[in-house]
Amino acid sequence: MYSLQRTFRYSYHNAVLYLVGINVLVFALQNVSPMLTYYLALIPGAILSGWMWQFVTYMFTHGGVTHILFNMLALFIFGTQVERQIGTKEFLAYYFATGILAGVFSFAVYFFTGTNVILLGASGAVFAVQLAYAALFPRSIMYVWGILPLRAPVMVLGFTALEVVLSITGSQGDVAHLTHLAGFGFGWLYFLIRFGRNPWTMFKNDAYR
Repeated sequence: MYSLQRTFRYSYHNAVLYLVGINVLVFALQNVSPMLTYYLALIPGAILSGWMWQFVTYMFTHGGVTHILFNMLALFIFGTQVERQIGTKEFLAYYFATGILAGVFSFAVYFFTGTNVILLGASGAVFAVQLAYAALFPRSIMYVWGILPLRAPVMVLGFTALEVVLSITGSQGDVAHLTHLAGFGFGWLYFLIRFGRNPWTMFKNDAYR
């Protein structure tokens, strides 16, 4: 009987670099052929028409240079360390599971609220990767804006709280805050179900060790 906590054999193959490369390639192709965005981004109406692949491909589309730059920087900075720690197979399972589920959650919200939008970006999965980094390396110090030193868990929880506020207030309406929060939430569930560990406990235990 297969166990959800059965571990993969450890291996490391720099998958983060391939993910970054694919994202950059797709972004370049989007600029060459704008119609590609409509085939790959997550569009509720298209999903209802049977374009189920968009639950995966939306993670590789982006809405502008700033969008892809920040996502890819975060993926490279945090993802490289997470992949080294848990192995490439586990990292890819985590990345795609959280990203796809964040897309499914967003689609459900859009469907029940009657909202038809275009969802682009790896942000849901990247938020999950940041959570994983904070849980695996809770003593790590990150410099926000290059000047403010914060422990990784404090930074990630702070950004998540900000996403909650922005989602409630409706600020930056063109940003999918709920998708970011969904990625964070599904990342948390992944740790509980797959690893049998609570990220909150990982944050606190290390602080007092």
